[in-house]
Amino acid sequence: MLSGIFPTWLKYAQIVPILKQDDKEQPTNYRPISLLTSFSKIFEKVIYKRLDNHMKSNNILAEEQYGFRSNTSTEQAIYQLTNNILKALDSKHLVGGIFCDLTKAFDCVDHDILLDKLEFYGITGIANNLIKSYLTERYQRVIIRNKSSNIYYSKWNKIIKGVPQGSVLGPLLFLIYINDLPGSIRPNSLPTLFADDTNIICMHYNPHSFKESVEEILSKLSKWFQANLLTLNLNKTKFVQFLTKSNQGALDSIDLDDYHIGISQSTSFLGLILDSTLTLQLHIDKICTKLKTGCYILRSLKSCLLVDNLKMIYFSYIHSIITYGIIFWGNSASSDEVFKLQKRAIRIITNTHSRTSCRVLFKELNILPLKLQYILSLVMYIAKNINDLTINSDNHSINTRYEANLYPPLLRLTKYQKGVYYTGIKIYNCLPSKLRGLINNKIQLKKELKKFLLRGSFYTVEEYLDWTSMHDLHALYL
Repeated sequence: MLSGIFPTWLKYAQIVPILKQDDKEQPTNYRPISLLTSFSKIFEKVIYKRLDNHMKSNNILAEEQYGFRSNTSTEQAIYQLTNNILKALDSKHLVGGIFCDLTKAFDCVDHDILLDKLEFYGITGIANNLIKSYLTERYQRVIIRNKSSNIYYSKWNKIIKGVPQGSVLGPLLFLIYINDLPGSIRPNSLPTLFADDTNIICMHYNPHSFKESVEEILSKLSKWFQANLLTLNLNKTKFVQFLTKSNQGALDSIDLDDYHIGISQSTSFLGLILDSTLTLQLHIDKICTKLKTGCYILRSLKSCLLVDNLKMIYFSYIHSIITYGIIFWGNSASSDEVFKLQKRAIRIITNTHSRTSCRVLFKELNILPLKLQYILSLVMYIAKNINDLTINSDNHSINTRYEANLYPPLLRLTKYQKGVYYTGIKIYNCLPSKLRGLINNKIQLKKELKKFLLRGSFYTVEEYLDWTSMHDLHALYL
């Protein structure tokens, strides 16, 4: 650490190829994960902590970046993206999203450019030399294990660019490398980044200027990637125009130099399938397909396993799929299809008839029905981001019993009103005061809120809101 030299024998990595998607025979469809020595990771953690503290204390990392950072998540990134879209649509803008696909972004990081950026951000002298020593003179070989468990090794080869995937330090170095991207495409754009997943929301009032604005932003993106020696894969880069019923002037295509990019009707962002009308129907269809597989597994095993074992399988193959991104699609009308499959799984676990009511069964198994799981996830998201929201007393000085409630914004679009922001505030304001008093203890809040919701075992959000408005919430909570 004092000499600025990273130990040579800790710079050897064994690469395990992990299939990402599509054809197994194509090497380009594999992600190269570096297996490093434990001693290497110890050194990297020390460097990482010091580097991360420097970036945080000087507020260097772009606020649009949600990947590989503490107190951020895919959920927050998706919320930022969808909320930007809904807010623009609510303001009667034309809205489109550029969803970039980068070719081997981590493996294409240029060491000289990265070191220059580190110096620009204040990592100079011995610290800069240490990062340079870490990046240079690295070697790797590939390990492949066949079906017969035979292991094959490639020759050791020198790495001339890129940061190691699977290392402690690699992700942070990549965030620094791509950190100046958001600033290069402002104004008239709202970027959302999750590591190398780069997505730009473009908007404009004027239909005639909308296409020009989108193409200008795409051109700036392309120039930035070229300058930083990263490759934008135009074959997989998508443009989706988001529409409401009143929207006019949908684009046919956008162009970058001589390359023609068609308009897509949907795209995937961090595991959530977004369509042009934000119904999330395609995502719900995908969930239903996975849940049917989970129900098949439960049905196949119910004759030889106890209820507790079947519940473990439920949480692995059903619950984990239902809960991911539920705050975005859980209030959709199409979510009823997911609920039907959840009830099917509950009946399989309890070995009951297909027409048996599940309200009591949910309570017995200590499992929340879909809509209550949606409410739980939504309240926890609001609680986590409570400091970013406004309360009524911030908007007026009148002393009322609702002054501590969150302030609901005035929105035009029904789609926006059913979204995370508005619905989350509405549901949070209906909670008993004792539950809201646990806002600073997220673990206890989640535990007590689940108990509270299980008492009602409601099937719709409306049932829950009616129930909370008709009863003494303090008595119910006690």
